[in-house]
Amino acid sequence: MAGTTNKESFSAAEKKAMKERAAELRASQKKEKLEEAVLEKIAEMPEDEQKLARQVHGIVREVAPDLKAKSWYGMPAYADANGKIVVFFQGASKFEARYSTIGFDEAAHLDEGSMWPVSWALTALTDTDADKIRELVRRAAGTD
Repeated sequence: MAGTTNKESFSAAEKKAMKERAAELRASQKKEKLEEAVLEKIAEMPEDEQKLARQVHGIVREVAPDLKAKSWYGMPAYADANGKIVVFFQGASKFEARYSTIGFDEAAHLDEGSMWPVSWALTALTDTDADKIRELVRRAAGTD
């Protein structure tokens, strides 16, 4: 493209995420295949991230079983009946971040006044943290 410089191009990690997203859109919409794709993405993560991702996956399945597991930009994510992402897990290694995160997209029902958090850093998951995530997922999925 004329006028495009290297400073304006996407990073290798961003390009990979976009390719993963394109593959996801082409993938079968069968629930079992989507769940399998999420578990495969988790298995590709470094061991410490796998542990966190499995714990988050278990919590989401426990408190919001109606959310559909799916891979989203190469990350484990969970969508509502309309296919809108509600919650997702991003491993630290995905974009060479300092910590993993659990995030909530626009379809999440977490609104509190005019400002509320939509992402939390995760380095480990204590019982207290797991309880907080359960509460957030319940609210986000509208199951409370």
